[in-house]
Amino acid sequence: MCRAAALVVLFALAPEGRAVDDPTKVFEERILPIFKSPDPSSCVRCHLAAVDLKNYILPSAKDTFLALRDQGLIDIDKPENSKILALINRGANDPKAAGLITAKKQKAEYEAFAAWIRACAADPALRNAPKPEKVPALGTKPAEVVRHARKDRMLESFEKNIWSLRFRCMNCHTEGNPQNDKLVKEYGERVAWFKKGGPEATMEYLLASKLIDLERPEKSLLLTKPLNEVKHGGGVKFVVGDQGYKAVRAWVEDVAAMKAGKYEKAADLPPKDTAPKQFGTEAWLKIEKTPDAWGDKLLTVEVFAWDAKAGAWEREPVATSDRVVFGKGKVWQHTLTLLAIPGSDRAKAWEKGKPTLPAGKYLVKVYVDSAEKVKKDWKAKLGADEFAGQIEIQAQWREGYGAMTVADASRAKR
Repeated sequence: MCRAAALVVLFALAPEGRAVDDPTKVFEERILPIFKSPDPSSCVRCHLAAVDLKNYILPSAKDTFLALRDQGLIDIDKPENSKILALINRGANDPKAAGLITAKKQKAEYEAFAAWIRACAADPALRNAPKPEKVPALGTKPAEVVRHARKDRMLESFEKNIWSLRFRCMNCHTEGNPQNDKLVKEYGERVAWFKKGGPEATMEYLLASKLIDLERPEKSLLLTKPLNEVKHGGGVKFVVGDQGYKAVRAWVEDVAAMKAGKYEKAADLPPKDTAPKQFGTEAWLKIEKTPDAWGDKLLTVEVFAWDAKAGAWEREPVATSDRVVFGKGKVWQHTLTLLAIPGSDRAKAWEKGKPTLPAGKYLVKVYVDSAEKVKKDWKAKLGADEFAGQIEIQAQWREGYGAMTVADASRAKR
């Protein structure tokens, strides 16, 4: 065999000694159909938005190869270790991921790219192609934007902002609860949107429901129902600017922005959330004998635990809640949301077990929105100007509407 013929045979064989396909042919037959398909790729298994496998493909086989190679997404020496393959295969073994059809699509996409990358790695013209002066640009978004839209990150946000508020609804929307069962018989399954499968099942349900308005997030039923702007059997559960409204609106607006592709760069993303982790409870706090000046105003409480070792109140609140004062009855009452620094011993304990506060001495700081600050700007926060006093209490923190911990507003000190 002549030397030229030997080289042809050499380059036509894969490292395992088997013949390889022409990379352009593989690209046209297996990669371009992914690029041209109107359907989303299997990236939806892990991402809400901001990424699609089509973003990693260009109309030209050579341009696609050069772009992926020069961004470090293809390993020409060990094609099976290419980063693009790891990205495509992410979540493939997750039993919680999307259904069988999507799993088959993911496998097909992985195998198509694996075959094409092997063919490219065996082609000396592509292996040795110099880096062009202008590397072909992929349609990918910055890594920060892609990570922001990952479903696991979205679930963390959902658990903190929505799931932790579920006790505000007093089980009316909690699937499988006796109270909810009665409402389901009267109004149908749509009222059971807090799923017994937990936060992930609830989030997936809401994302597929009509409770979120992607065009006008502030008009989502998830907001307008508890505001009672749209008739709500449970009456008013939110007012504009309270903790529940803030959490739900921020989450819904974030989802809508992702779905609409509004996040183009890292600077477009919402500010990093540095707030404590929240844990919903069925522990109620009541403040009675409220003064007339507090009547029918939004009242927020911050609850501080006593640190016996330090002989002082803890610096950060361990719980919070807010609601409008019932002026006529001179009373305020609501469930507590517990707070803990992510990663702290307290947070770890509450993540593993039931979030509860021990009996003991606590300080309740009260803030009253007399000027309707948050109604004018729902993102505003109550602070020193709204401070109305503090009350020391001995609390057992028993659960349930009929076992409230009571604080006397007449004992409030400034």
